[in-house]
Amino acid sequence: MSPRVIRGACPHDCPDTCSMLVTVEGTRARRVRGNPKHRTTAGFLCAKVNRYLDRTYHPDRILHPMVRSGAKGEAQFRQVSWNEALDRVKEGLQRVSRPEAILPYSYSGTLGLIQNGSMDHRFFHRLGASQLDRTICSTCGSETLDEVLGTRRGPPMDTLDRARTILLWGTNTLTSNVHLWPVLQRARTQGAHMVAIDPRRTETAARADAWLAPRPGSDAALAYGMMRAVLEAELEDQDYLRAYTVGYEGLRARIMERWPLSRAAELTGLEASTIRELALRFAETQPSVVRLNYGLQRHAGGGAAVRAILHFVTLVGAWRHAGGGALLSTSRFYPTDVQALARPDLMPEPTPRTVNMNELGEALAPEGDVECLFVYASNPATVAPDQEAVLKGLAREDLFTVVHELFMTDTACYADVLLPATSQLEQLDIHKSYGHVDVLLNDPSIEPLGEAVSNTELFRRLADRMGFDEPCFQDDDETLVRQAFRWDAPEMAGIDVDVLRREGPQRLKVPDAPFAAPERPIDLRVPSGEDGYTPPAEIGLDPKHPLALISPPAHHFLNSSFANLDFAHGREREPELQMHPQDAQDRGLQEGHLVEIKNERGAFQAILQITEDVRPGVVIAPSIWWNGHTKTGRNANAVTSQRLTDIGRGATFYDCAVEVVAADESTRELRRRIG
Repeated sequence: MSPRVIRGACPHDCPDTCSMLVTVEGTRARRVRGNPKHRTTAGFLCAKVNRYLDRTYHPDRILHPMVRSGAKGEAQFRQVSWNEALDRVKEGLQRVSRPEAILPYSYSGTLGLIQNGSMDHRFFHRLGASQLDRTICSTCGSETLDEVLGTRRGPPMDTLDRARTILLWGTNTLTSNVHLWPVLQRARTQGAHMVAIDPRRTETAARADAWLAPRPGSDAALAYGMMRAVLEAELEDQDYLRAYTVGYEGLRARIMERWPLSRAAELTGLEASTIRELALRFAETQPSVVRLNYGLQRHAGGGAAVRAILHFVTLVGAWRHAGGGALLSTSRFYPTDVQALARPDLMPEPTPRTVNMNELGEALAPEGDVECLFVYASNPATVAPDQEAVLKGLAREDLFTVVHELFMTDTACYADVLLPATSQLEQLDIHKSYGHVDVLLNDPSIEPLGEAVSNTELFRRLADRMGFDEPCFQDDDETLVRQAFRWDAPEMAGIDVDVLRREGPQRLKVPDAPFAAPERPIDLRVPSGEDGYTPPAEIGLDPKHPLALISPPAHHFLNSSFANLDFAHGREREPELQMHPQDAQDRGLQEGHLVEIKNERGAFQAILQITEDVRPGVVIAPSIWWNGHTKTGRNANAVTSQRLTDIGRGATFYDCAVEVVAADESTRELRRRIG
C-alpha cells in the first residue's frame, strides 16, 4: 500500500495553531511535518511538535483502562475491561452526596473545539456537577481586552510584517510563538525596530534590537511612563481619540497628576530617558505594534498592566494601521457556537456553583466539599499553583478521582480509575486560533492505539452508562464538527467542513486593522479611586523572601506536555535556576550547585546557572517539570500561590517571592527521570 498524507492540526496551547501533514504507511504514522501551504505554519513545526510521533508511539502510553491497586500517588494499577471501568466511574459519580460535589478539571491538553468543550461539557452540565472557572492561563488579559476594546481581537499575526516599531512585551517568541518570528524578520528587513521587554534576556530578547528588563509586575508603570512621555511631546493622536474613544480627558488628567516619568522609572528600575525614547519611537514610527503575551498578566496587577498597555497603544492611534495596535488574542474573530457544542441548557436550576481552577488546593481540602474529581486534558498535580495543597487534596482517601490520560502523569498517579486517551493523530477535531485567523480541520490519521478513546467517545459512553437519554448524547464527532461554528456568519463566507477537508486551512473574512474604526468606543477609563497601577501582591514585600521567581516555559516543554519525552529531557537536561551574579555572590552560591528555592508554601530544587541574562533580584526556573522527574517530587509550583489577579480571576504564577539557599548535600544528585 502506497503512503498517504493526512492533513491535521496541532492541538496544543500555542497561538500558532499549525497545520500538520501526517504521512501514513499501512496502519502506522511515519512522519509529521508542517504544511507548506499554510501561511502561518510555512512548512515547519516547533521543536516539540516536530517529534509528535515520539509522543504518539511512546512505550509508556496508557492503552487500557486501569484501577488503582496501591496507595494514592504510588502509580500502582491493574488492567480492567472498559465495562468494569465504566461501572466504577458510574458508582463513584452516584456515590456523592450531591451532584455539586463532582468537579470536572480540564484545560489545554487539547484546544480542539469538540474534544475539549462539547460532549464533556454536555455530560457535566446534565450531571449537575460544579462548574470549573477555567482561568489559569488567559482570562486576566482576555477580560481586560473585553473591558477596553469590547472584544478579544487584535491584528492577525500575518499582518505584523507591516509594522515599523515592534514591542515584544512579556513574550518569548522563539519558544512560545515561533511562527511569528519569520513575520517579524520580514518586518526587520524593511527597517522595523524590535524591542524585547522582559526581566530575562530570553532567546528572543538576545536577537532583538534592544532589551529592556523592568522589575516583574511593573508593566503598568512602564506603560504609564510611556504615556506621560507621549503627552509631554504632544504626540497623542487627537483625531483618533476624539472619534473612537471614551474617557480620554480623565486618563490624561490622571497621567499628568500621578505619573511623572520619575515615578515610572523608580517602579520599573529603568532610566527615565529609556522610557521616553521608547515611547517617542513607538508614537513617531508607525505602524507600531505591541505583541504582548500572557506572562505579563500573571501577577496581582496583571489586568491593570494589560489595560495600561492598551491605553498607550490607543493614545498614539496605533490601531489605525494594518499591522499596528496590540495583539494578545484573535480568538473572538471566530463565530463559534458554544451553545450548540456545550449545551448549558442541560444544567439544572439553580446553576451549580463555580470553582476557580487556580484554587484547586482550597477546593480539594476536606472542608471544600469536593467528593469526586474528574480530570482530562490537564495535569493539575504538575501545573496548578500551591502544589503542596493540591497534592494533599489528591491524596485524600475519600476523594474519588478519575483521570483520562495518555501517560502516567503526576495526576494520574492519584487516580482511582485511569482511562486511556487518544492523541491528536487518533481523533477528529476542528480548531480556531488565538494568533492567526484560520480555521483548521484535524482528520484522524491512524486508528486509536490499544483501547484508547477520545474525550468525546468517553463521555458518550459515560452518558449511556448513566442513562442520559437526551438526543445530543448520540451526536458523533462529524456532527459535532458541523455544530462548532455559525457557518452562515459573514466571517465564514466560503468556508465549510467539506472545503476544509478538501483544501485545508481557510482564513476568516476579517479586517487586517480591526480597530481602525471600531464599532464601539475604546474605553480609556480607569475605575474610580484606582491609581491604574496595581503593585505586586508578594514581590518585594518580605525581607525573608527577597527574590522574584518567574517560571516561564522551557523551550522543549509545552506546559507539562512533552516533559516526559526523552528528546525533551536530553535538551533541557535537568531543572535549572537562573540567577544574576550579584545575587549568587550575596548568597555564597556557585555555578552548578544544587539549590533550594523556598517560601512559606513549599520548596523545590534546581541546578544553579549564574548569568547576566536575568536582572538582579529575579530568578528564573524554566518549567514545567513533572514532579516525578525531580529529586524531591516538587517543581516550581511548590512555591506559587492560589492568589488571583485583579481582573479575570487568573493565576498569579509570576507574583512569587522566594529565597534561594544551597541544598542539603544528601540531595545533591538529581535523577533525570523516574525509573
